[in-house]
Amino acid sequence: MPPGLPLSNSTLQLPTPRWMKVVLALAAAYNLLWGFMMLCFPRLFFELAEMEMPIYLQFWQGLGMMIGLFGVGYAIAAFDPARHWPLVFIGLLGKVLNPIGFLFYAANGDFPWSIGWSLILNDLVWWVPFGLILLHARKSYWYREEVQLAQAEADREHLIQTQQSQTGKTLSELSSNKPVLVVFLRHAGCTFCRQALADLQTQRSELETAGVQLAIVHMGAEEEAQAFFKKYDLEEIPRFSDPKQRLYRSFGLGSGNLNQLFGRPVWSRGFRACLLEGHGVGKLVGDGFQMPGVFLLEAGQVKHVFRHQAASDRPNYLDFVKEASLSPAA
Repeated sequence: MPPGLPLSNSTLQLPTPRWMKVVLALAAAYNLLWGFMMLCFPRLFFELAEMEMPIYLQFWQGLGMMIGLFGVGYAIAAFDPARHWPLVFIGLLGKVLNPIGFLFYAANGDFPWSIGWSLILNDLVWWVPFGLILLHARKSYWYREEVQLAQAEADREHLIQTQQSQTGKTLSELSSNKPVLVVFLRHAGCTFCRQALADLQTQRSELETAGVQLAIVHMGAEEEAQAFFKKYDLEEIPRFSDPKQRLYRSFGLGSGNLNQLFGRPVWSRGFRACLLEGHGVGKLVGDGFQMPGVFLLEAGQVKHVFRHQAASDRPNYLDFVKEASLSPAA
């Protein structure tokens, strides 16, 4: 697939065997039929099994409604089993626990062994096909990861050669002369973004003395970036405006989870950066969930990588460059 084109769902997952959709459709029909029978004819099962009629048939009818809802879930999953695997997993879990519960109560004399036949069609026959569907979903996930990685690598090579800084230079051109330390920032209003720029301002001369050129990737518009970076004496540093986050994605930088963005260390370090160090906060510019990262490029190739595990991570850029000389290419 050409670089930059979005991947469709069909491209991102393995083809689903037709029998899996058929199995889930049959499971949906079966559950809906059972649910209808239990809800509308609550006495029928007990009469056929020659069991004592329960006092409160309403509970039996409520169970029938739940079984019918499982049928609705299976019908939804039948359209795309790999995508809707949680519905299949919940169904399989119920079909495993139900026989265990029956064995427990039958052994204690609460259920007659004679109704065990119902477990065959209700639960046991679905174990293997549901298990195979879940295995297919797992394989499809691995396949999707491989496709996305390959696409990201293709996008990265393309964007390194084509996306231009405010001076018209590409990362490929910049890194052909000397190593380039590429710093991907969070949104401009984030206190950690401001802290990172202050650190770069402090370490800039030492980095340049070490033969490394700085480049910064941000999500804001170029008009706003000029004034923002000037506050840190970094307005002359090559910067790349990436509001659509294509560069971020191509370098493997995605959205943070709740712990990465709002975990306890983030709050404590944020308090320090914002108030004690005086970096403050500003308006949201870009994607507030975007995670940052640091990369060292040489001749257009990634030499060393640091991907933040928390929004509050604070890499030492000089140490990062020194580590790069001791590490194999990424």
